[in-house]
Amino acid sequence: MRKNIIFLILSLIFLDQLTKVLVHYNMPLYSEIPIISDFVKLYHIQNPGMAFGINFDFKYTKLILSLFRLVASFFIGLYLFRIINKEFDKLILVCISLIFSGAIGNVIDSVFYGIIFNNAPESSPFNLFYGQVIDMIYIDIWEGYVSSWIPILGGSYLSLWPVFNLADSYIFIGVSLLLIFKKDFLIQN
Repeated sequence: MRKNIIFLILSLIFLDQLTKVLVHYNMPLYSEIPIISDFVKLYHIQNPGMAFGINFDFKYTKLILSLFRLVASFFIGLYLFRIINKEFDKLILVCISLIFSGAIGNVIDSVFYGIIFNNAPESSPFNLFYGQVIDMIYIDIWEGYVSSWIPILGGSYLSLWPVFNLADSYIFIGVSLLLIFKKDFLIQN
């Protein structure tokens, strides 16, 4: 089982990094390629911050975020290593492997892409740990201006789906499967 999990993790990380490299070298920034009409597109962006492009105007925010991602990935990997030989349900192992693979995929971007692709924001004090995550999958469910009579969001532009990458989808799928099928595991651990 251990070899299968390691193969799964390495394959997922490789696929994530391959798609990011292909997009980086073959699609200009902010360009798009329709996949399924205008509903699903490849849309190349670089995310300097957290999920959904959230970014704080603090010189060391990205460094703190990158270090947090690195530490979180270490603990997820340590947990996975500890349960891999125990009699855990295979779905739990696959879910934790998905989450770990996604975390590592985005850690690679955050830590090294500032150097590899020289994509750290210009205001960054240095390139290591300031890499921008490459996102490219966009599902256009709805975007537009919200009517002004709607409380809080009225009059603003809203896009219901962010642009994401394979690593993000691994994390989302792993967490979703745990929530749907293994609620008891989450409560016990």
